[in-house]
Amino acid sequence: MDRRVYDRMAEHDSTHWWYRARRDILADFLAREANLPQHARILEIGCGTGHNLPMLAQFGTVDAIEIDPAARDVAGKRLGKPVGDAPLPALPGVPHGQYDLIAVLDVVEHIEDDVAALRAMRERLAPGGKILITVPAHQWMWSAHDVVNHHHRRYSKGSLEKAIGAAGLRSRKLGYFNSLLFPLAAGARIAGRFTGRDDSDDSPPPRPVNALFETIFRIERHLVGRFPMPPGVSILTLAEPA
Repeated sequence: MDRRVYDRMAEHDSTHWWYRARRDILADFLAREANLPQHARILEIGCGTGHNLPMLAQFGTVDAIEIDPAARDVAGKRLGKPVGDAPLPALPGVPHGQYDLIAVLDVVEHIEDDVAALRAMRERLAPGGKILITVPAHQWMWSAHDVVNHHHRRYSKGSLEKAIGAAGLRSRKLGYFNSLLFPLAAGARIAGRFTGRDDSDDSPPPRPVNALFETIFRIERHLVGRFPMPPGVSILTLAEPA
């Protein structure tokens, strides 16, 4: 990702509606669906500035990996211990058969060989382990945001399921989320394309709008994994060895 993306993440990950509501949605989803053992071993790959680490720590002992040095330093302070720098797809030095949960939250789309990356994660799972995956949806929504984030693709449900299967995994509860705000996001992408104002800025909107978006998005914590969601900005699944 461009350096400015990490800088904005560090500045806004505790206040931006998307980060805040998404953490709550993922926590509820894990609590209902992951069936993790007590004292689970958890690894977040591509943790960025570490804003998800306290949420994941509710479920067990957390390790983390981040390849950007500045973001890794911020994440290490949040985690209270060093964060690793093993890159995907190979994950050199990360022990096999170790983790009950691996979280890759908007990470797989950054890796050119996504199947190899998912296969490497599968090899690091303990028996019964699972991978929590989120990715951006709909290639037609490609924008400047994807460019500055160095994405290789956006996914359909079918293309994500195909990559998961090719890696020797099977998906559970695969579906969209960030669906309630999807019409607004889609409209903004289409309008930007027609007006030439395709903007990569993802700073929070004005405070009242930020609070409104957070409230709407957070409603999905009661829905995701329980009901099939209509098309959304993102896709979520738990994957486990086939």
